[in-house]
Amino acid sequence: MQPAFEQNQTRLKRGNRRYITGFDGLRTLAVIGVIVYHLLPATLQGGYLGVPIFLLITGYLITNQLVNEWNRRGRLNLGRFYWKRITRLYPVLITMLVGTTAYITLFQRNLLRDIRGTIWTNLLYVYNWWEIGHGQSYFDRFAGESPFTHLWTLGIEGQFYLVWPLILIIFLLVLRRRSLIAWFTLGLAVLSAILMAVLYDPNNVNRVYYGTDTRGFAILLGAWLALVWPMNNLSNNITRASSWFLDGVGAISTIILLYGYFTLSGQAEFTYRGGMFFFTFIGMLLVGTIAHPGGHMNRIYSNPVFKWIGDRSYGIYVYQYPVLIFYESKVKDMASHPMWHAIIELAIILLISELSYRFIEKPLRFYNWQELGRTIKGWFSPYKAWKHWLVIVPSLLITIIAVIGLIQQPTKAAPNKLQAQLAKKAQQTNAHNDAIKNGTATKKSTAESTNSPVAKKYALTQQQFHQAQSLKVTAVGDSVLADSASDVQAVLPNAYVSAKVGRQVWQTPDIIHGLAANGQLAHNVVLNLGTNGALNSQSIKNVLNAIGPGHQIYWVTAHVPTKNWQNSVNDMIHKTARQHKNVHVIDWYQYSLGHPEWFSADSVHPSDDGNIHFAHLLVTEILKTK
Repeated sequence: MQPAFEQNQTRLKRGNRRYITGFDGLRTLAVIGVIVYHLLPATLQGGYLGVPIFLLITGYLITNQLVNEWNRRGRLNLGRFYWKRITRLYPVLITMLVGTTAYITLFQRNLLRDIRGTIWTNLLYVYNWWEIGHGQSYFDRFAGESPFTHLWTLGIEGQFYLVWPLILIIFLLVLRRRSLIAWFTLGLAVLSAILMAVLYDPNNVNRVYYGTDTRGFAILLGAWLALVWPMNNLSNNITRASSWFLDGVGAISTIILLYGYFTLSGQAEFTYRGGMFFFTFIGMLLVGTIAHPGGHMNRIYSNPVFKWIGDRSYGIYVYQYPVLIFYESKVKDMASHPMWHAIIELAIILLISELSYRFIEKPLRFYNWQELGRTIKGWFSPYKAWKHWLVIVPSLLITIIAVIGLIQQPTKAAPNKLQAQLAKKAQQTNAHNDAIKNGTATKKSTAESTNSPVAKKYALTQQQFHQAQSLKVTAVGDSVLADSASDVQAVLPNAYVSAKVGRQVWQTPDIIHGLAANGQLAHNVVLNLGTNGALNSQSIKNVLNAIGPGHQIYWVTAHVPTKNWQNSVNDMIHKTARQHKNVHVIDWYQYSLGHPEWFSADSVHPSDDGNIHFAHLLVTEILKTK
């Protein structure tokens, strides 16, 4: 009986394993994309595409390994396979989980909410599903970020490691023919991409971004490639024209991927309705050209730097988010020198990853676990015990602190002062909006239009105050506008305010359409967006198109000194105003410079005094255009 996969004539003997050094370079490309996206999101808005590259490599290598073993032995040693995955992945993951939990127990206890669920679901590799219902959006970069957000990827990988060998065994026993297995695998990948497109919801991308079923196409495309392009069947004995063709495909694939890094916004509808699948398919072509020994892409992607980063890419990925979250929570002027802070954060990530690789990953990768008893006994050797306990005691202490954090997890996060304040103001704003809908707000404001104390409070002339009474405005924004809404409506009684904590610019078009459908989209539209993440030209274009022509738009600049996207957001707002005559800048950032007393403790949301100045600036800047 022939094996399910008959080897073609090749320079490699059946059963030999090729180590493809170019995959280290591809891992480097992937991890650089992800890290730069997290450090400087405005610089590399599509850097998250590094994740599908990781998944492609995983699908390709694991499927190759499993099929080769089946060809050699006619069966799979699942116990050994699972044990190798556990010893490869768990040490770093557990180190990160324990260390991060200990840190937040000591220094950022607000992050202890749901910590037990976070830890257990990560250990069981189902965190991506848990995060769909409990976590923030991957693109919500402002408040209360979890240092575990990025671990959703490991959940998908872990589920693949568990399930795919079983599925492959069934395929090999039932279908047997390579072509049938490949077609089934490709069909699953396409189905996954279709599910992403169908389930996509612009108001909440968590379901399609984190779901195994909607993200599985990347790892399945890698598996499909292993079935139709197995590395041990690839010969370097090919024609020069074929070699050039491989190199051409590899070079073009690299260029297209880099283009996606710079252009494919994670908030764009196209991303989830074909865009991510397309760029993942391009990444698959690159994997194929690197794997082929007859081309030169493997050599191009192989060098000592890529080797160093590629070897440590798993640790770099795992440790990155805790470093970013903890660093940015302590540094309050991220926006002043974003590049320098990014370099510092990167250096910390690389240092931790190097220590982890040298003292955890590499030793345990080659450790003989049958010697565990002897190793533990050696810890108590009278000659070397003190050296071991220098490591054991701090490790135990950190673990105990982490356990205390798990025990002390709050059942419900108590709202902080700002959250309580925003909730109270939201009720006031909604009541005022209802009054506008019912036509009672104008009557009330007219009766009070001679109330000079209000004009005095907001430093308005009587003429400005009277003009403001009849001015119809629709204001759409995030928590900064929600905080200032009561003051804005005090001087603009006909201002309909739609503000929500965490609102992103890519969510705004649907908000605008809803306001227009309800007759609440005024001629004057104020936008206060940019607190929670970087802006890009496409998302801004979508907002302007949703508002439509014939409106005057006033975009408020962002004051977010704690985040590195502040300057890029404000640059985009000014650029938009230069490009569109009906777009005007309300420069809250410039106006508030040198006035830290205008802000609450987070340096972002205005204080009571700051809200007065915010409302004053808003009204006076709008009136200047009338």
